[in-house]
Amino acid sequence: MMKKETQRPAGPICTRPDPDLSGVTLVELNPEKPPVDYLEAMELAKQEAVKHMDDFMLMSWYDRDRDFESPQHATESDDESAVPGYVYYGINHGATFKVDIEKGRFVFFFTPVEL
Repeated sequence: MMKKETQRPAGPICTRPDPDLSGVTLVELNPEKPPVDYLEAMELAKQEAVKHMDDFMLMSWYDRDRDFESPQHATESDDESAVPGYVYYGINHGATFKVDIEKGRFVFFFTPVEL
């Protein structure tokens, strides 16, 4: 039996380096009563952000239930091992606070707002 070799299609390859998360505070939540949906998860994340920052802005997020991220299409890449776009976007746009609910079910990146 001959071994069939497959080639990658020609075109740009997405090769993002791992983001530097050293300046990001991580809060992992595993609530007894899991959030029903994204809106409940967002409220939990905001409650955590208020504890750590006076004023903040949501930079990016992921909802695994719906396989939806913001900003949309940030993860499009030919490289399956690439860092998810919402992570890359958040980190590279000033996020310093990450809330991870139920081991990646919902993930939120926040940045402090200084007036």
